[in-house]
Amino acid sequence: MADTEKGNDSVRAVGRALEILLAFTPADFELSPAELLKRVDLSRPTLYRLLHTLEVNGFLVSSGDPQKFRLGSSVARLAHVWSSSKDPAAAAMPMMRRLREVTDETVGLYVRQDDYRLCIAEVPSTQPLSFRRGVGFQDRISLGASGKVILAHSSLEPRQLRQMTQHTGVDIAAFVKELDKAKALGYAISRDEQIHGATSVAVPFFDASGTVAGSLALYGPSVRFDAKRLERFTSLLLSESAHLSRTMGYQFFEEQR
Repeated sequence: MADTEKGNDSVRAVGRALEILLAFTPADFELSPAELLKRVDLSRPTLYRLLHTLEVNGFLVSSGDPQKFRLGSSVARLAHVWSSSKDPAAAAMPMMRRLREVTDETVGLYVRQDDYRLCIAEVPSTQPLSFRRGVGFQDRISLGASGKVILAHSSLEPRQLRQMTQHTGVDIAAFVKELDKAKALGYAISRDEQIHGATSVAVPFFDASGTVAGSLALYGPSVRFDAKRLERFTSLLLSESAHLSRTMGYQFFEEQR
């Protein structure tokens, strides 16, 4: 009985310590004990005891008179480990499999590499007539829905856009309008752009910093991508990309803006 009560006390202490850490925000990165007491439901002695433990373990540092606390190096170390574990291909696989299961069209995941888009994951359609790119496929990022939707959410100078579209015969003014439209809609569609008879629809996903991290795309024969199905496919993509963005930490960025 005593061991159980001791275990429960330890769990409560961990929960309270986490509440203290979560009280800090980008806007309030430095807090005094008095300010912390307003944000966490703790007695003053319990707060000071936990502050001491967190400081000893590097999760908080204190300075000044009156004393103020801020997050310490141990938090940064955990954040680095967490960021390193955010492999988009691994994170996206459950979403990609759901999309393929519901649509039975090929699903691809793309990231930007300089002036190119690279396929880092693909779940092929099981239908006899389908299109596939394959992991490792690389092409100009200015071509295709999966590349354009990434560019649409990137901060690019006119010089960069001209460089990306050179030798493609693309009208730069029309291209900029196309990117603006894709950004406003939240998705991009391409028909017969690279493969005659093929249609692709793509949406962006974002990382913890709020930066576009890549695109999630569905592609297949145009005969199966009529207006009604395109609308449905786009809705599914947007839902799954939002889930992927949250997995990559984008929800935290949204909450802290």
